Amino acid sequence: MRLLIMGPPGSGKGTQATLIKQAYQIPHISTGEMFRAAIQTGSALGVEAKKYIDHGELVPDDITIEIVKNRITEKDCHHGFLLDGFPRTLPQAVFLDRLLEKCRLQLDAVLNLEMDEEALVKRILGRRVCSNCGATYHVESIPSQVAGICDVCGGKLVMRKDDTEETIRLRLRIYRENTYPLMEYYAKKDLIKTVDGSCDIQTSFQAVVQILGGINDHHKK
Repeated sequence: MRLLIMGPPGSGKGTQATLIKQAYQIPHISTGEMFRAAIQTGSALGVEAKKYIDHGELVPDDITIEIVKNRITEKDCHHGFLLDGFPRTLPQAVFLDRLLEKCRLQLDAVLNLEMDEEALVKRILGRRVCSNCGATYHVESIPSQVAGICDVCGGKLVMRKDDTEETIRLRLRIYRENTYPLMEYYAKKDLIKTVDGSCDIQTSFQAVVQILGGINDHHKK
């Protein structure tokens, strides 16, 4: 099963990606993971990518595309993968289609987690992170046992510096502007499967399981 997962900040994309990886035994491949791996191996592509990352710039399409190509042709991707953060642009989406076509493969679905902007803002503003171990909580949906204290290590729970309402709304606007062309592209291919990100984690995941079950049934026919 070859999947792409999309969703605005705070929609639960990372959590759902982890659950899908565990349930379907396919690698969850994020752009961050790919860049880190390429940099750690000291490959020429990794060295190039690091130059941009160190300056806070986006890694150009040609470098990103080559890193993705190397990653999804590795052995653990033979039975499928879950892409997260790639493609981000139309040229990247077209490249991915061409690469899969060469391998006589195709994307099975684009999982799109949708959520109302006001609900997203409220969810992110309630997020708290342990300043010591990085464990994540939410003041309403996933509170710590003792307010302000991490259950794991006893560290202090804090808001992320960029979790201000102004910054959150800016990130959401940029996300929607950047992903609109991609959504149109995949909608024309009838690949988009929408999941309600405002539900609790397990309810959203059950919706994902139902979608993927339908895809598996189709493959068996």
